[in-house]
Amino acid sequence: MKFFAICPRGLEPLLADELTALGGEDVAPTHGGVFFSGEWATCYRANLESRLATRILWHIVKGPYTSEEDVYRLAVRQLWPNHFAVSSTIRVVTTAIKSPLKSLDFVTLRVKDAVCDRFREDLGERPNVDTRHPDVSIHLFLSERECTLYLDTSGQPLWQRGFRRASVEAPLKENLAAAILKLSGWQPEQPLVDPMCGSGTFLLEAVQIALDRAPGLDRHFGFERLRSFQALEWATLRSAAEARVKKSLPAAICGYDLDERAVRAARRNLQEAGFAEFATVDHGNVLEIEPPAGAPGVLLANPPYGERIGEQEELAAFYPQLGSALKRHWAGWHCLFFTADLRLPKLIRLQPSRKTPLYNGPLECRLFRFEMVAGSNRKGAAPTASGD
Repeated sequence: MKFFAICPRGLEPLLADELTALGGEDVAPTHGGVFFSGEWATCYRANLESRLATRILWHIVKGPYTSEEDVYRLAVRQLWPNHFAVSSTIRVVTTAIKSPLKSLDFVTLRVKDAVCDRFREDLGERPNVDTRHPDVSIHLFLSERECTLYLDTSGQPLWQRGFRRASVEAPLKENLAAAILKLSGWQPEQPLVDPMCGSGTFLLEAVQIALDRAPGLDRHFGFERLRSFQALEWATLRSAAEARVKKSLPAAICGYDLDERAVRAARRNLQEAGFAEFATVDHGNVLEIEPPAGAPGVLLANPPYGERIGEQEELAAFYPQLGSALKRHWAGWHCLFFTADLRLPKLIRLQPSRKTPLYNGPLECRLFRFEMVAGSNRKGAAPTASGD
């Protein structure tokens, strides 16, 4: 069978590698996601194990179109009652790139009509629509000349790991945080410090990676409501994932924040996820905190972006102090900052060794990497940042 894994822009190559490792075949990254093929076990594993995908869609049919009625005819020919029960509530989600159709709402309605008409013809009754919490989501993708119909196998987005969340302003999505950790080069054997941890998203993802804990262990999935659901296959995969979870971490994972509300939120999130023993969160100023004892590791932060003029001025004053603090305290560490403020390297007065373009929703961002190395052996010499 064919599938399409959706992901944030910029993560397609990483997701392709991840899906290959999970057993996907014919893996092909494209704009906004990755095509792959496999058996149902591959689909289940991708939903359970992928840290980077937003959702996994099952390819139903593709065909040419020039009008809404072409899309209707393609949809009404599909044997929807073979895929899910009439008692399931449904929703149709439409995405389009360069589509000539004037109204996406109307073509969405026509696909819903087609699915209901197919059920009426085959069973004499139709499913109900629930646009907020459907049992089954049907996805329509329109290009300039072709339309593709998918069934969602994920249900809620995969970045929703199943934990209850206490959040502060503008948290990162979990799959983007996992990708940033991957791109940082951090390994569980290294200490990790997030000096601006907010609600603790980096910490939560890092703990799961270090424990080798599948991100989907605490949630349900859309494929469980499909007629093709293989309960024994799923139970076997899930049990194997549970059995390999480690009981301890090889290195420290620490978070700090200047905002006490953020500290409380991060601690609560770690507690709710069952990870309180694996990461520490304390009140602290990034300009003053020092690294944990032992070998150097990775400092990773998502600093404020400064979208308003006053905030931009505050950040312009803050960044040089941050650069000085990094040189003073973090010699030997890999320091990375994910931000939409592209002024950061210039204002921090350090030369990044790498700049990786990524997106946080619609915001174009960069992951800046700075290697903090000792400047010289002279007494009192400050560390500096080196490039590649």
